[in-house]
Amino acid sequence: MILPIIAYGDPVLRKVGTDIDKDYPNLTELIANMKDTMYNAQGVGLAAPQIGKAIRLFLVDTSPFAEDPDLSEEEQLFLKDFNKVFINATILSEEGEEWPFSEGCLSIPDVREDVFREETITIEYQDENFKMHTETLTGLAARVVQHEYDHIEGILFTDKISSLKKRLIKKKLENISKGKVKADYRMKFPLLKRR
Repeated sequence: MILPIIAYGDPVLRKVGTDIDKDYPNLTELIANMKDTMYNAQGVGLAAPQIGKAIRLFLVDTSPFAEDPDLSEEEQLFLKDFNKVFINATILSEEGEEWPFSEGCLSIPDVREDVFREETITIEYQDENFKMHTETLTGLAARVVQHEYDHIEGILFTDKISSLKKRLIKKKLENISKGKVKADYRMKFPLLKRR
């Protein structure tokens, strides 16, 4: 089932997510619905706060990046198959040189800005079967995971841009929170006046 994506301005996007366990209600259905929602919106990641749940759950599928001709064949193959569910994740380290990449967010449609992130992360998480994993990721896979991880920490990519750029997009962000934006997917707006 495709769920509405929570728009910028909703307090749930600023909450630090709580850990969940295997008894979380309807978890299998929730993950399936999140995948449907992400693919419907043509996203490469989706975090539970973006569908209104302040829990430590996000998923990623970097296969759209696998078509990038600027990447090595090895990177393309890795990204093509990088499709995972992350539960109760903790980033253990972020290392390497910071590099810019134009990021966007399904909760903030029509806004893209360069965000600097470190190139390598080590993350500990549980998969949908609650099996524990520790992985080191680099490049675009690391970036997508960092972006989604920020969501479960109550952080948005717009928090990581310069104060000048924040001022330049301030009106756009206000309009998004009021529902004055067109998206190709269902959204839920916090400040939309109910009639």
